[in-house]
Amino acid sequence: MAGLINEEDLATVRERSRIDEVVGSYVTLRRAGGGSLSGLCPFHDEKTPSFNVNPARGFYHCFGCGEGGDVIAFVQKINNVSFSEAVEFLADRVGVQLRYSDGGGQRMEPGLRLRVLEANQQAAEYFAGQLTGSGALPGRQFLDSRGFDKTAAEQFGIGFAPTGGRDLGQHLKARGFTDAELVKAGLVRENGWDFFQGRVLWPIRDAGRSVLGFGARKIFDDDRMPAKYLNTPETIVYKKSHVLYGLDLARQNIAKKSQAVIVEGYTDVMACHLSGVDTAVASCGTAFGDEHARLLQRMLGTGDVAGGEVIFTFDGDAAGQAAALKVFKSDTSFGSQTYVAVEPTGLDPCDLRIQQGEAALRELVGRRVPLYQFVMRNVLTGYDLDRVDGRLAALRAAAPLVSSIRDESLVLGYIRELSKWLGMDPDEVRREVKVTVQRHGRQAERKLERRHDSDEALPGMPEPRESLPVPDPRDRRLEAERGTLRLIVRAPETFSEGWNGLTTDDFVHPTYRALFESVLAADEGPGNWTQRILHANPDPVLEQLLVSLAVEPGMRDATEGYSREYSSQLRVLTVSRQIAELKSKLQRTNPLDDRPAYDRMFARLVNLETRRKELLTLATGPAI
Repeated sequence: MAGLINEEDLATVRERSRIDEVVGSYVTLRRAGGGSLSGLCPFHDEKTPSFNVNPARGFYHCFGCGEGGDVIAFVQKINNVSFSEAVEFLADRVGVQLRYSDGGGQRMEPGLRLRVLEANQQAAEYFAGQLTGSGALPGRQFLDSRGFDKTAAEQFGIGFAPTGGRDLGQHLKARGFTDAELVKAGLVRENGWDFFQGRVLWPIRDAGRSVLGFGARKIFDDDRMPAKYLNTPETIVYKKSHVLYGLDLARQNIAKKSQAVIVEGYTDVMACHLSGVDTAVASCGTAFGDEHARLLQRMLGTGDVAGGEVIFTFDGDAAGQAAALKVFKSDTSFGSQTYVAVEPTGLDPCDLRIQQGEAALRELVGRRVPLYQFVMRNVLTGYDLDRVDGRLAALRAAAPLVSSIRDESLVLGYIRELSKWLGMDPDEVRREVKVTVQRHGRQAERKLERRHDSDEALPGMPEPRESLPVPDPRDRRLEAERGTLRLIVRAPETFSEGWNGLTTDDFVHPTYRALFESVLAADEGPGNWTQRILHANPDPVLEQLLVSLAVEPGMRDATEGYSREYSSQLRVLTVSRQIAELKSKLQRTNPLDDRPAYDRMFARLVNLETRRKELLTLATGPAI
């Protein structure tokens, strides 16, 4: 059993560990007034910050999930460690040598984490110094061929591992480090040889600029290690699934710009930063995964869809498309908009900077497209969409992608988008997606049946529904939906008996649609208006939305004219969607094949355009 930590040392650790600095290493904090700081809670998913830190009192508390405590409790929770391990972590961070009472050995040597970080820092300085030596000429030539001069090498701390085999170990042992410490740091192997030999190295730092490990590139043909890139092995401070190269340089810019650019290698990160894309990071020795996504989401400091961007750069080849598909299937890891930036020539960011200049790299990021659009369009390009059988084959190829989406709120949008690209009826696309779901036995079938399979539902029975997604009140694309519902909740008397002609199809977001369905189902029974709405569908998310709409600011004095403006704006958006879908279908339809059908669609298009103009005369408010 581990001995007890000396009480005096424990008090010193608490005193020196500023909670705002420790929490700030994991969560982007912003001033919230009254001396407090706020950010997104790292312990539960949320879209609006409810996590508060009070530096003066040394405590944190989340008003959303109830988690709270002091700096030690935070480290325990965030790192999933025991009390002693959390204290040891903080002690290493602030440079306190812990003393223990009798009671046995400890799971980790006191101060080992700090010693490993110190060894890594001195190794980084040693490697950087070696880059200027005569033996490092091939390394400098490699950097020069990639467009990086001495200034760039110094900015990123690039170094060179000598070819001798034991140079680093001897250097660090002369400065007081033991063989065991160097092995545990991943700098020296058990047999005494340096882990890195004859390679160009990049120090991998955390957000606080502590050196956690290294990435090394092969430059000599006779290198005994076959891998082109070699990374520090897993240590007590280096976990490859938890670190991102360039985060120390990009962290503040990621929080400031609410944007993160994901590239594939160290030189790509360098090229981006030197070109002005200062939010670029890369995974180290492993594929981008869920832990990386969670780390980035905390750095972005926001979980709302409209508030941040995660931009992946992929090669335009088959491997790049496969990587994009993998990210697409796990896209719910982000609360941000996910995009893809692909250079048509197939050049990676580093080569693009070399061949076309830094402006071309900035333009690459500027040309980003939504991830789902990139994946879907890549699937569709393999089919002849001018032929009926080609469109059907393309639909069947794309349907599994749609059915694989776990975020229910996105499925309907993807179906609508896919139907426009194919020039097919949305219902036909939905049916094919449903067949695909059934074929593969996926639970996602319930997502579609909940809202669309009215032919299988009993009359008068509410549709089954799982938990509804919480809509983002700041999503400008849904402003008309939210504003209309706010008026319905707070001033229902300003609407006509038929709610100014609104239907459920006017609401795109599933939760807004569900609330309007509850409005239509609300009876004249006991209770006030909001209580009757909630009684029609006692869903906790709808209850939260109702409360928000009832109290949130931003509404002027409600009149019948004002309600007409908002509902007309919403109906304009619906008609505009119908026009876009019909135009796409007309583009895919050959009038020589079915002239009557073509003429009917064209006549309907004319009617829709006329209806849109009529509604626009009423829709004069701020939502359009």
